[in-house]
Amino acid sequence: MTEATIPALIQQMLQPGFYPHAVVEPIELIQTHVSYVLLTGDYVYKLKKPVNFGFLDYSTLEKRQHFCHEELRLNQRGAGELYLEVLPITQIGEQYHLGGTGEAVEYVLKMRQFPQEALLSSLFAQGKLNEADFEELGKVVAQYHAKTETNDYIRSFGEVPKVREAFDENYEQTDKYIGGPQTQLQFDETKAYTERFFAERGELLANRMQNNYIRECHGDLHLRNIALWHDKIMLFDCIEFNEPFRFVDVMFDIAYAVMDLEAQQRPDLSNAYLNTYVEQTGDWEGLQILPIYLIRQSYVRAKVTSFLLDDPGVPAAVKEEAAKTAAKYYTLAWNYTKPKQGQLILMSGLSGSGKSTTARYLARQIGAIHIRSDAARKHLAGIPLLERGGDEIYTPEMTQKTYARLLELGIILANQGFSVILDAKYDRQDLRQAAIEQANNHQIPLQIVQCTAPLEVVQERLHNRTGDIADATVDLLASQLKQFEQFTDAEKPYVKIWDTTQPLEAQLTLITS
Repeated sequence: MTEATIPALIQQMLQPGFYPHAVVEPIELIQTHVSYVLLTGDYVYKLKKPVNFGFLDYSTLEKRQHFCHEELRLNQRGAGELYLEVLPITQIGEQYHLGGTGEAVEYVLKMRQFPQEALLSSLFAQGKLNEADFEELGKVVAQYHAKTETNDYIRSFGEVPKVREAFDENYEQTDKYIGGPQTQLQFDETKAYTERFFAERGELLANRMQNNYIRECHGDLHLRNIALWHDKIMLFDCIEFNEPFRFVDVMFDIAYAVMDLEAQQRPDLSNAYLNTYVEQTGDWEGLQILPIYLIRQSYVRAKVTSFLLDDPGVPAAVKEEAAKTAAKYYTLAWNYTKPKQGQLILMSGLSGSGKSTTARYLARQIGAIHIRSDAARKHLAGIPLLERGGDEIYTPEMTQKTYARLLELGIILANQGFSVILDAKYDRQDLRQAAIEQANNHQIPLQIVQCTAPLEVVQERLHNRTGDIADATVDLLASQLKQFEQFTDAEKPYVKIWDTTQPLEAQLTLITS
């Protein structure tokens, strides 16, 4: 856009004197198809363009004012430090003013400016993020979702016809790319999978509504809309302009970064994020619905990239790259439809024997869902994960409930093609036998990983344990040793012995061979 075609207001906003504070010159203007964004140094000013795309309507001043306030309200939830206020812009003669007492001619959202290097997408590209960062992200998003609103109107967006709308639209808008970045086989099989899902899993979708998992979510929670700044993770730029895009299942939000990371060949980081989130929320059942949202997020990425192929203003080299990128995401969406063989892995061993460390490592390596008995027990008891449990949550009855819950989740998810690690002591034959019987009944492969370490190592680990959800202490070891029931001849074929004093990598073949 040449200077002559930039609106007079924006031209004035590019002048340092427009602002009541110091600016870094030159002021930078970034444009999208729906907004002007001005970077002044310490602050960012965002104006909405008077456009109407159907799914987004900023065509009147009243609508732009409304959506500025909605953007402020919604982003206060995940990035309150960044989103400061909505200011009117007034006009006297030819001169525009920020604030002022006259009648507003425009509205602007004022935000705190942060460096682009703080974006998770940028940090990831530089190799600066690790598992711990994505575990922290899982906790932050869990806390974020816990505070989001839901009501009958919001829940209604979880009904099958409403969830289907976006999928049907995606297929209608992309059939013209078959023979280009999309193939007929992929198109047909992806579409058939989602149609079958909606036809057969209506009860699951109804349960998601009844259990309040359809909420006022972020709606666009990919790595470019998450920042790590001043040692704090911030979720920003959520969808304010379209209700169906943000009144969604929480798993819709989760699927963005899971898909992002898998597309970038980092399933280990994706696994860290996903497992932490579901452990924090206790929403392991939600994993049953995750595949359709992984398909949707990757398919939308493919679709939007495909649109570049239709733009005559896009250079040939850029189109060639866009076609490759679109093809990658169409293939990823299709891969999410492929049936997978589920499996169950039971961890076994004393508290402090290294079960959770081993289970976490295995989960990252094989893409498994890791369910800790400590987390399942505390969710059942309704107490925060990091709160120490009293004697009442360690009664025989509560222990029975906890193991029943682990096995129920394990069978549900393994039947859907997930590898599931049930991380508990499994020190009694009846608990192990119940799992073996259920797995055999459902034709699910099962292994038992028995973690071992010298007693003095176990004692030292328990003594040094801090900041974990597990409550076990050194004084419980004697009773645990006494209570452990040896593996029967029938159980031994399932058992793999894992020495947790040895390097984890060296023993991985125990499980994968």
